Amino acid sequence: MNFIHSNLLTIMLFLPLLGALVILPLRNSDHLLIRRISLAVAVLEFVLSGIPVWFITPGSSRFRLEIFIPWIHALNINYHLGIDGISIFVVHLITLLTPIGILASWNEIQKQVKEFHILLLVLEMSVIGALISLDLFMFFFWFELGLIPLALLIGIWGHGRRIYAAIKFILFTMGGSAFMLASIIWLWAHTGTFDYVAIQKMIESGQLVLSAKAEKWLFMGFFIAFAVKTPLFPLHTWLPDAHTEAPTAGSVDLAGVLLKLGTYGLIRFCLPLFPHASHWAAPWIGVLAVISIIYGALVSMVQPNLKRLVAYSSVSHMGFVVLGIFSFSLIGLQGAIFVMLAHGISTGALFLLVGMLYERRHTFEIAEFGGLATPMPTYAALFLFTVLASMGLPLLCNFVGEFFSLSGTFQTHPHWAVWAATGVIWSSCYLLWAYQRTFYGPVTNPKNLALPDLDHREHLGMFVLCFLMLWLGVNANFFLSRYEVSCQIILQQASPDLRTEASRARPQTTPPSATGVSQPHITVFGR
Repeated sequence: MNFIHSNLLTIMLFLPLLGALVILPLRNSDHLLIRRISLAVAVLEFVLSGIPVWFITPGSSRFRLEIFIPWIHALNINYHLGIDGISIFVVHLITLLTPIGILASWNEIQKQVKEFHILLLVLEMSVIGALISLDLFMFFFWFELGLIPLALLIGIWGHGRRIYAAIKFILFTMGGSAFMLASIIWLWAHTGTFDYVAIQKMIESGQLVLSAKAEKWLFMGFFIAFAVKTPLFPLHTWLPDAHTEAPTAGSVDLAGVLLKLGTYGLIRFCLPLFPHASHWAAPWIGVLAVISIIYGALVSMVQPNLKRLVAYSSVSHMGFVVLGIFSFSLIGLQGAIFVMLAHGISTGALFLLVGMLYERRHTFEIAEFGGLATPMPTYAALFLFTVLASMGLPLLCNFVGEFFSLSGTFQTHPHWAVWAATGVIWSSCYLLWAYQRTFYGPVTNPKNLALPDLDHREHLGMFVLCFLMLWLGVNANFFLSRYEVSCQIILQQASPDLRTEASRARPQTTPPSATGVSQPHITVFGR
């Protein structure tokens, strides 16, 4: 037990890779065995990821289950892992959605089944790696590694213009990441380490002082990469194509967790490392977030394609997350993280439901449907429940996060909150209108008369997600209390006043870095 406790994060990180290696020698004809092994590994990963939740108790203020092993000494790259209240639930989200995605693909994927499940497990590993890495080099490695399996999932098992969507996804995300890589290398060149905790301590203590110009450029390098990933207007154009053409499991993981890496990066790196630049950029980032909310909602309203409608709704919902982050208020930041979780569940469920419909009709066009509540009553009921959660109905998951995000924003920027609140109204319009056209009225298309309702496998995935939508809505404090202190620490680190005081009162003796070697005082483009 001590071994598992000490190495839990390592086991969580590499268990999906172990599952992929077990599947690798199997033949593609062994469809059922491959699916069962992949599902078993994903379920075990979900169980393991639930263990750290109990270490992140209300009031926890530091990284837990931390592992630090020196790796590449010449470059001072370390195997440094840790988890806190901000990252644990996002990790838990990817481990939840992966087995659900495998269940959703049980009948959908019939070609190259082995390769599909290997890529799905590698994608899970890369996301977990990015979320628990406390070394900037390791974070960037896992952040970029996730592009490869998702691009292949889209390009091989996607629909229609899948090659175009995959290439566009790669170009946008790799282009944005190049700016972050430049900022990471710059920090390493001036600090001698990639360790996030060590760099953070150097900035807090005044050992590393950045000029206003240097901090702004470094902030922009990180921000562009995370804004593309989020995606924030106007860097969002890759998302609708990637979502529309991706297979169901790819869309579920992309909406559920891949987008959250962008907002997680804003919280974890942009605010604490570059507080002055974060406040300097907040006014125009807030404007872009409000535009994302309204633009994404209005474009969703005119979409004739059901999956594309859900894709554009993600642009709108993620705008609430960015808005809450840059409100620089505790309630706003807590709301932003809660929207990340709620959106992953509700929008992941919408993509799951749309994928089920595609399996039956092989089309996403709303005009091809109508009156589906008659042949598929259970499907229609679950779809309605998910729509209500996504539009922010009280007692369901999205309401808490959006309310907190808007409340926190109103405390600091009331005009942003007023405009952003209209997004809640628009979301009700496009979701309920799409539902009405798809499920109500007579069955006008004969192909829809004999559509089968949900089977046991589909019931299982949807009931789990619907239960979580309700649980997050009525028991929000279970989550909020576990990352409240982490949010307070982030906001304290992001306070430019505290940083200015630290830089003026630098200690004569410098604290040791994460490697145990004292770092010299560093002034970069000093004021």
